[in-house]
Amino acid sequence: MSIFITGATGELGGQVIQHLLKKVPANQIVAVVRNVEKASALANLGVEVRHGDYSQPESLQKAFAGADKLLFISSPDSDDTLRIVQHANVVKAARDAGVKYIAYTGFAFAEESNIPLAHVHLATEYMIRTTKIPYTFLRNSLYTEVFVNPGLGASLEQGAIVTNTGSGRLNTVTRGDLALAAAEVLAGEGHENKTYNLVSNQTWSYDELAQIVSEVAGKKIVHQSVSFEEEKNILQGAGFPEPVAALFAGIYHAVSQGETSRTSDDLRKLIGSETPLKETVKQALQG
Repeated sequence: MSIFITGATGELGGQVIQHLLKKVPANQIVAVVRNVEKASALANLGVEVRHGDYSQPESLQKAFAGADKLLFISSPDSDDTLRIVQHANVVKAARDAGVKYIAYTGFAFAEESNIPLAHVHLATEYMIRTTKIPYTFLRNSLYTEVFVNPGLGASLEQGAIVTNTGSGRLNTVTRGDLALAAAEVLAGEGHENKTYNLVSNQTWSYDELAQIVSEVAGKKIVHQSVSFEEEKNILQGAGFPEPVAALFAGIYHAVSQGETSRTSDDLRKLIGSETPLKETVKQALQG
């Protein structure tokens, strides 16, 4: 059995391979990357490395030759229209290369989502369905690390975490847990033509995050709610470009509207227990 991983030098893809190496021999894993030189560490582990670029369709069909299973990790490009084109290139190449099975990293509860990127993931899922290749849609939550990261250190100095999330709740999951779930599916059986919403079944709010940060740091910190415009201006003042500031303020607004409050047991059924939020906070503050 051969398992191919796209985006293998990225954070998620790299962690998937590390988990797979505990389940299958290295010579069954193929890393598909844009820059082969950056994948030298994987090659040293015995993983085959092939060049494949989402924007170069001719490279993909060659890269996917002989794949029994393909983990298709979505493009990180910020241009959603371009991402759809890139994803179409991947899906067509997989079909033409005779890939036998595709696992795709989509977005949780995509049909119900108001976040624009959900459209990209739904479009890709429909593209995969047209190939009639057996699939698993790994609909990932937003990463916990997007919200819980070393940037919390600045909030500690200010004594407040400032967002426009209001009392909204988040069902986030760490990259490590999502990578483990993908590895379980790829190395296992019986996941064909299934959709998994890989979110936490325990949500959290920024008020609760502030309390956990206070406990871990030993310093009182609160969550301060602001408006969308105030949050965007704060982020721009911190050095974020206007489009990025608007994106994050938009995500926070979606949280306030209940976008990330849905739960599911799919993740726990695949991997068992999840990484506790407090553990991610500890790692972020130590980093």
